[in-house]
Amino acid sequence: MHIAAVGWIYVTLMMAITEETVVAGIMTFFLYGVLPTLIIVYVAGSPQRRRRNEEARLRMMQERQSSNTNDRDSDAKKSTDQAS
Repeated sequence: MHIAAVGWIYVTLMMAITEETVVAGIMTFFLYGVLPTLIIVYVAGSPQRRRRNEEARLRMMQERQSSNTNDRDSDAKKSTDQAS
């Protein structure tokens, strides 16, 4: 995916170089090259971002559960120690 993006940026750079004015070249490069490439790379990366966020959320829930379990175990141990 990234090699195609780099190739398209190169093509639009070559198109921009052949423009008659500097302003037209800059506009061509950004409007035909950079902007569409950023949009496509962002949209193509959204499943991976969603997966990473889901994994982080699951990891956080597991940590909370393990800390709650540890707290309950330590509370139970304290109450048994106090009863003795």
